[in-house]
Amino acid sequence: MTRHHWKYALTSSMAILLATFGVARMSRSSAALAADASAAGNASDEKLPIDPASSQIRPGDWNQWAGSPIRNNTPEGKNIPTDWSVGDFDANTGVWKKETSKNIKWAAPLGSQSYGNPVVANGKVFIGTNNGNGYLKRYPSAVDLGVLLCFNEADGKFLWQDSSEKLPTGRVNDWPLQGICSTPLVEGHRLWYVTSRGEVKCLDTDARKDGTTDEPKVIWTLDMMKQLGVSQHNMCACSVTDSGDLLFVNTGNGVDEGHINLPAPHAPSFVCLDKNDGKIYWTDNTPGANVLHGQWSSPSYAILGGVPQVIFGAGDGYVYSFLGTKENEKGHPKLLWTFDCNPKESKYVLGSKSDRNHIIGTPTIYKGLVYVGVGEDPEHGEGVGHFWCIDPTKRGDVSPELAFNIKDPEHPIPHHRNQAVVKENGEVARPNPNSAAVWHYAQYDLNGNGKLDFEEIMHRTCGTATIKNDLLFIPDFSGVLHCLDAKTGKPHWGYDLLAACWSSALIVEDKVYIGNEDGDVFIFKLSPKMELISKKDDGTPGGISMGSAVYSTPIVAHNVLYISNKMYLFAIAASPQIAAK
Repeated sequence: MTRHHWKYALTSSMAILLATFGVARMSRSSAALAADASAAGNASDEKLPIDPASSQIRPGDWNQWAGSPIRNNTPEGKNIPTDWSVGDFDANTGVWKKETSKNIKWAAPLGSQSYGNPVVANGKVFIGTNNGNGYLKRYPSAVDLGVLLCFNEADGKFLWQDSSEKLPTGRVNDWPLQGICSTPLVEGHRLWYVTSRGEVKCLDTDARKDGTTDEPKVIWTLDMMKQLGVSQHNMCACSVTDSGDLLFVNTGNGVDEGHINLPAPHAPSFVCLDKNDGKIYWTDNTPGANVLHGQWSSPSYAILGGVPQVIFGAGDGYVYSFLGTKENEKGHPKLLWTFDCNPKESKYVLGSKSDRNHIIGTPTIYKGLVYVGVGEDPEHGEGVGHFWCIDPTKRGDVSPELAFNIKDPEHPIPHHRNQAVVKENGEVARPNPNSAAVWHYAQYDLNGNGKLDFEEIMHRTCGTATIKNDLLFIPDFSGVLHCLDAKTGKPHWGYDLLAACWSSALIVEDKVYIGNEDGDVFIFKLSPKMELISKKDDGTPGGISMGSAVYSTPIVAHNVLYISNKMYLFAIAASPQIAAK
């Protein structure tokens, strides 16, 4: 559905934060920090934790969410199309008519709703969806399941389906028809992913379950609800990542159906496993009872400042960094730093009126810095957003502000779940001298007209930043694609996509691809000046129609562009490659 524009008033707490950390008033020390970090990044950059030769990743594969543990969706590719048509579908059967398409290599039917992102590894394509297509005889399409599908990379032929039956507890833990919302990690013939039932599964992508030809062999399963006491809210959506033999997982622990209480406040939010057998090395429940809603972010990993760090966006609006090794003390990891992404005076309430949010997108790591924005479950509407660049070499509480009670101005007070600072209780927020904030973006009068236009405001986001050539692209849920300077946070431009955006951008070659809920994919030139490349069916500038909503993020593997709408996964390639096939 098309999004209607709306306006909101800035709260006093937001105004204070903007005055302190806003782009227009980036402090001299922060500017110097950005320059230093950028220079260091250009010299050595963050160290990628995966060696393709040792982890059985083919050159050109895109084997996990955003391609690697640093979570920056910038694959290599050549001659990626900027013009295509998905063609027509039979009105009675829904069957795709290939002959009516343009630059489409193949199209694979998915379920009736698809939120998972595709990955490509070792000649196979994997994607999460629901059971609307009913590939397995024992599970006809009328049976609601979480489904991970596997197709042949060359022609889109169905190979197998891994199925997750719905939990008996219902929508509070396993929302109907949402399917598998996570993205798998694939190395060699092993695949790891989080199911809609809150399980971490390891599959053999080549072997089959005994007695079947179309179901994969399960190597091991960790049931986080049964074995760890987790109570995920609505679904688990974590896209796991790894370092060597370590697998990092966000458990999804969240609130109950009433959205007030946490059924399992002592259950872990973050887990480190041995990816070979599912053995638990450590768990952490730092957010504890402060989780606002759900926990749907995914971890990142890199060696930053010489230290292996696994970085989680959490359900309390904080980013947490832990030592990214199996080292632990009585089953708990070493906490390196924490960063509150919300103004201390902001308040969490249900719905769009809340100005305190949690984190849904994944932290992106680029040139030694961490980039992340705040968001909320799309069902709770649009709202105020913030986007941050963080220096991960600092330690302790590195939030922009600290909370105090005026009776004891020397010692910060513990964090409150819904509102960190309540003035009526004698509480105040003060700038943190140990802040790791390099820059902060919430709004900017780019055209200098003395008012804030819709495109000049950062709203809640479900997205993950994508960065190349120091140009950062972050879509917000209200449908604005923001292009920022990755070094300073200053906006170059904002573009209204005219519908909600659930996904993240793809940057390949010198182009930026982004889809929206109306099912349109927009393509821009990778440039500090806004230049829309894509055209609508009538030849005018606009988005390319995919036929139905695009909730997932485009990827490229082996010079083929993959985009899914609600019900199909399309492999898009230039005509010579299609002819060669």
